[in-house]
Amino acid sequence: MTVTNENSTSLNKFISESGFCSRREADVIIKAGRVTINGIVASTGNRVADGDEVLLDGKEIGTKPKEVYIALNKPIGITCTTDMRVADNIIEFMDYHERIFPIGRLDKPSEGLILLTNDGNIVNKILRASNNHEKEYIVEVNRPISKDFLLKMGAGVLLPELETTTRKCEIERKGKFKFKIILTQGLNRQIRRMCENLGYRVLTLKRVRIMNIELDQLATGNWRHLTYKEMQQLDKLLKGSVKN
Repeated sequence: MTVTNENSTSLNKFISESGFCSRREADVIIKAGRVTINGIVASTGNRVADGDEVLLDGKEIGTKPKEVYIALNKPIGITCTTDMRVADNIIEFMDYHERIFPIGRLDKPSEGLILLTNDGNIVNKILRASNNHEKEYIVEVNRPISKDFLLKMGAGVLLPELETTTRKCEIERKGKFKFKIILTQGLNRQIRRMCENLGYRVLTLKRVRIMNIELDQLATGNWRHLTYKEMQQLDKLLKGSVKN
């Protein structure tokens, strides 16, 4: 049978929908030569049709499990990686009974809301910067916050080390040393870099919201499943979002 787009699924999507990992991580696994289709080592861009035998490290990839969506209040010191070789990784911390992975990351010295799932399709929809999805943080810095600091943070900060300028964002003073900031992009250590380039040092950083999902009263180290209402709202917000 000829494998066409109408009767097949892209290999990375097939793997992500099995709940093993995200599509991006699946591409890495495929490039490493760990996946075979009907006994032949696969490559990125391959497609899977009904009846194909897909093996990962010689073991058959199972059928798609029920989707799981979890909100965790990540403690400081936990690393957002699925690599079990890394000490204090988030998967070991969660010790969940099914295979799940984090949607994005939250720096080891930071705390607060992070989402985990076994649904590889939703990951890039939430993370892709062009989709403009909001993430809200409460940040404490090492010296009094000035009006100039707030104006510069909100207008966008040049980050020479990343050769980019951050997007305009919402920012609000919440105290002498504390502010709230809402970002629609997720550069590596973005808030810490923004503050450092303006002469401030972050003391504490806590994410309190991702899109419509709020940390609320969830205690540090605790987690919960997203509610039906939250998932309905999330689905509406994600309509039209780009996955790739």
